[in-house]
Amino acid sequence: MLKIIIPTIMLLPMTLLSPPKFLWTNTTTYSLLIASLSLQWLTPTYHPYKNLTQWTGIDQISSPLLTLSCWLLPLMIMASQNHLQHEPVMRKRTFIMTLITIQPFIILAFSTTELMLFYISFEATLIPTLILITRWGNQPERLSAGIYLLFYTLISSLPLLVAILHLHTQTGTLHLMILKLTHPTLTISWTGLLSSLALLTAFMVKAPLYGLHLWLPKAHVEAPIAGSMLLAALLLKLGGYGIMRLTMLMTPIPDNLHYPFLTLALWGALMTSSICLRQTDLKSLIAYSSVSHMGLVIAASMIQTHWSFSGAMTLMISHGLTSSMLFCLANTNYERTHSRILLLTRGLQPLLPLMATWWLLANLTNMALPPTTNLMAELTIMIALFNWSAFTIILTGIATLLTASYTLFMLLMTQRGVLPSHITSIQNSSTREHLLMALHIIPLLLLILKPELISGIPS
Repeated sequence: MLKIIIPTIMLLPMTLLSPPKFLWTNTTTYSLLIASLSLQWLTPTYHPYKNLTQWTGIDQISSPLLTLSCWLLPLMIMASQNHLQHEPVMRKRTFIMTLITIQPFIILAFSTTELMLFYISFEATLIPTLILITRWGNQPERLSAGIYLLFYTLISSLPLLVAILHLHTQTGTLHLMILKLTHPTLTISWTGLLSSLALLTAFMVKAPLYGLHLWLPKAHVEAPIAGSMLLAALLLKLGGYGIMRLTMLMTPIPDNLHYPFLTLALWGALMTSSICLRQTDLKSLIAYSSVSHMGLVIAASMIQTHWSFSGAMTLMISHGLTSSMLFCLANTNYERTHSRILLLTRGLQPLLPLMATWWLLANLTNMALPPTTNLMAELTIMIALFNWSAFTIILTGIATLLTASYTLFMLLMTQRGVLPSHITSIQNSSTREHLLMALHIIPLLLLILKPELISGIPS
């Protein structure tokens, strides 16, 4: 565990001490090295926990998410190179250091076996994200986006802290492995109901559940590209991971706590997909699409069967890579045309043919075409939900239909159509961008060959 965390922390002095010429090269290379080291976490094992230290341990639920978070750091650094090129060196260093600071906290949050440490690292990821959005965002509205993000997360996670402390007074421990062995403390009483509600709310806001999602499109639209990738690929997964971790402790959840969350999640998947059809803003469209995908994850992790857990896990990983790639593509368009409005960035296929290939691949992955893990995940979740209640097939079916239609809408709007008259000259696409897209899509296409790595099933 420490052989990843300590090199990640040591990236900070390296960022400060690298000569300006080698700043990007060094940070990218070393974070890629750390990412390739982190692949060893995926090795299947018969033990419930791998790499066990006193506070951290890796099991089947957390190992794919940990590898994903290490994998995304070099990609975020690569994606941010262009929009920082005119800034002074010290600001570049500060930006990279902000990105690197989030990393140990995310690793801790995914690998900790102790609820209090989990809460602390869960909250600590908020501060660097806030700095990214409010300092390096594009529009003046970034301040209100930062306030939305901060207050939504803080207000929802205070009950979580109270519930964790309450759990500690009842059981005398917060260690996950010991909590599994104790009797279920949350009995069917008002106290039990309220404390399980408090435990869930923080993660529902983070995931986000439809109705508590208002901070997400704002934060995504205003964030710089690294902030968007970080939010979509990792911080949303913290919510889903927390739900999966804590619902295991709260067995059995009273049914009347299930239904509102399930209904909102599935209805939200349908609603946000239909909102996507009417979007004019490209980044906002991708943000809403991640709300609808995470709705499926919430619904699956609420019914707590093996099938639904493995489907939710697979969908979280594949959605992390897909939406991160879509944000990168939207950013390449934004850097060339300086506009996120779909109507003003039409018809880019003849100008950037290779980029159009990446757009096609990313969009097909987003609408869950076979042979992608997205399809496997969505099918697993739908089967698990259908088995739980046959009525859900109507909602999930319509949501899938709408997902396909807004994805095709996005592809046609950006790549096809008449080129707007105000685009006279446009930069060529660079090798860095193609490498960035390839590093997103290649793991995604390779994972279908061995999906049990990310499906969260103890192998």
